Amino acid sequence: MKLFQIEEPDGAPVDSDEPGAAVGIEVAGDGGAVAVAVGGNAEILPGSDGERRLAASLLLAGGGFEASAVAKLLLALRARAEQQLARPVTHAVIAATARDDRARGLIAQAAQAAGLQLLRLIDRAEAAARAGRVPAADAAVLGAAILAEDAAAVLASERSLG
Repeated sequence: MKLFQIEEPDGAPVDSDEPGAAVGIEVAGDGGAVAVAVGGNAEILPGSDGERRLAASLLLAGGGFEASAVAKLLLALRARAEQQLARPVTHAVIAATARDDRARGLIAQAAQAAGLQLLRLIDRAEAAARAGRVPAADAAVLGAAILAEDAAAVLASERSLG
């Protein structure tokens, strides 16, 4: 006996083996943001308070990222995206200024702890260049979202060929 019959809006049943949505996330020393792209058009997902950035102190006194704070931020941004998109979020491109292998590894571990498959870890400046002509404060997360959409499309085509 099934207690719930979950279906997509078109009436098709949800495939629990299919990956969830892919998002772009920006991680900065003062917090982060999450965005989603559809058809190359990216949009930052606001919280219930309307704020587009989630404030958090992520830096240690020495200047590196604090691991548990990054994981908490990623969990909160994932929850925000899942609430806004009304579907699971399983994949992300993360834009961060992580100049050494230790910082990159820390962010990758935090993504895993937050239940996200890291599609790519990209420098914030490189992600911003992908966004085109948008306000500088929004560029990195919007660029990451565009890259996430592209990477998710590649994964989907690989799965269908699989």
